[in-house]
Amino acid sequence: MTAPNPAPAGGDTVDALLEPSFLDGVEDKSMAEVRDLRHRAEQAEVNLSYTRRLLQGRLDIVRRELQRRAEHDGRSLVDLLPEILSEKGRGPAHGLGRHQTVQPTASDQLERWVTGLAPGVDLSDVQALPDDQLESAARSLGEGERSLSERRRGVQRVMDALAGELGRRYRDGLADVAQLLADESRH
Repeated sequence: MTAPNPAPAGGDTVDALLEPSFLDGVEDKSMAEVRDLRHRAEQAEVNLSYTRRLLQGRLDIVRRELQRRAEHDGRSLVDLLPEILSEKGRGPAHGLGRHQTVQPTASDQLERWVTGLAPGVDLSDVQALPDDQLESAARSLGEGERSLSERRRGVQRVMDALAGELGRRYRDGLADVAQLLADESRH
């Protein structure tokens, strides 16, 4: 039995950002419009990043349980939790080191999206799950993580393009830093 595919990570909001036409005419938009577009992209990226962290935690636990079973490791999953949740065993971070100025929104919806990747599988007690359900959950979560990461990279490219446009305007003297600071102090 295959689970229905959930909507892509970030839903319509991210779909709109990833449309090739999203950046059309950005050089003709006002500074306020470009900043607003950048803020929308930034919020979407933060939401995707948060969702990925939720998903990755579950995936790490499921994969470690599969490994524990394959190796006939007698330790309980609870005993292994510090090892699972530590950075040990993970490669270097792939984030872009962006300074975040916004927080994730609608975290309950983001949590439901992650849970929807493996519907009907209770990950609160992975040791009790039969192998086939655990393997199916691992596949679904892994596919979800790959798709989410691809969409997140696309949103980051949009953010970079918008930041580049803002930078170009300041560099070319088309925008005033003093005005930016005045605008920022009002918010």
